[in-house]
Amino acid sequence: MSIKTTAQHRKYRPPTSKRVNQLVPSGIRKFFDLLASVEGVISLGIGEPDFATPWHIREAAIQSIEKGYTMYTSNSGIPELREELSRYLKTNYSLEYNPGTELLITVGVSEGMDLVMRAIINPGDEVIMPDPCYVAYSASVILAGGTPVMVPTDEENSFEVSAADIETRVTPRTKAILIGYPSNPTGAVMTRDKLLEIAEVARRRNLLVISDEIYARLVYGIEHTYFATLPQMKERTVFLGGFSKAYAMTGWRIGYAAASKRVIAAMTKIHQYTIMSAPTMGQIAAIEALKSGEDSITEMVEDYNRRRMVMVKGLRNIGLTCFEPKGAFYAFPSIKTTGMTSEEFAEKLLLEEKVAVVPGTAFGQCGEGYVRCCYATSLADINEALKRMGRFVEKYRRV
Repeated sequence: MSIKTTAQHRKYRPPTSKRVNQLVPSGIRKFFDLLASVEGVISLGIGEPDFATPWHIREAAIQSIEKGYTMYTSNSGIPELREELSRYLKTNYSLEYNPGTELLITVGVSEGMDLVMRAIINPGDEVIMPDPCYVAYSASVILAGGTPVMVPTDEENSFEVSAADIETRVTPRTKAILIGYPSNPTGAVMTRDKLLEIAEVARRRNLLVISDEIYARLVYGIEHTYFATLPQMKERTVFLGGFSKAYAMTGWRIGYAAASKRVIAAMTKIHQYTIMSAPTMGQIAAIEALKSGEDSITEMVEDYNRRRMVMVKGLRNIGLTCFEPKGAFYAFPSIKTTGMTSEEFAEKLLLEEKVAVVPGTAFGQCGEGYVRCCYATSLADINEALKRMGRFVEKYRRV
């Protein structure tokens, strides 16, 4: 009888990538696993519009299915969509992109972010980004083999990242600056003057700028500056945008990247092997959104603005200091008066008062002491959530 070796007895453990092992699970998803176990919750956590996609946009997709437009499209996206997008960017923002070589239709901005990182990063390259920021930013850099370099921002400076702080973190390994304004989670919007200072750093240090502007149309009382419109920055910018937020099209998964021919060609190589093409019906819906969606955007932005004012005033009235968000649909109140960590606050609030918010630490270390509250929900729910939060804050407020 043969004697089995120790190796034969050893339980098989499937291998996983070191890069994947390096990732921390999304703080948002981790928290919502807990939310699913609690009934009767008012959610201020999900970062998506509560509006249905406008009917004329849905109707365009329905008609496309009825007509049998259910095949793959060009890797880069339906030509008509790219042409319509090119016209839209030129007409509204004086940004000229060749629809054949400088635009790529992606599966949301998330895919666009993943593609650009894999297209530009070599092992060990660094990408500078603000903290706090959207949860996928650092993960996309790590998965591409790079290193995220965080730049702290704070409430005193309106959560705006400064050019000076960025420049102190530039090294020979720095490949790009990544910014996302209007910001998720803070609602901060960068002024044109401060963006010009960042553009100067990018030019002087020969860096690419990746600008996530998915919330660009959701601003209140101010004008958003598209980074690629700054002097000499179009060729140096990868502009990521999409239809999810402004047109209430989150589930359609249609985004786009606008950049130089060289960068788009590199991104398209990866896209064609991993995705093939964005959903056909979603692309057709996006064409209709660009052609006839402006009135719907105006109505939704006006509604979000009313909710924003109620949310910010309500948070301040219950004793939480709250930076005034100028864009997106998030408030980012400080919960430091309770003495709790962000995760403790969010978990106890959920279990005791059945209100869901997202811990600020889901978005970076500088999010500690804050929670993200999404006001893309009804005013009735916002008011009831504020009432419950008021009881909670009063109970735990430190004297």
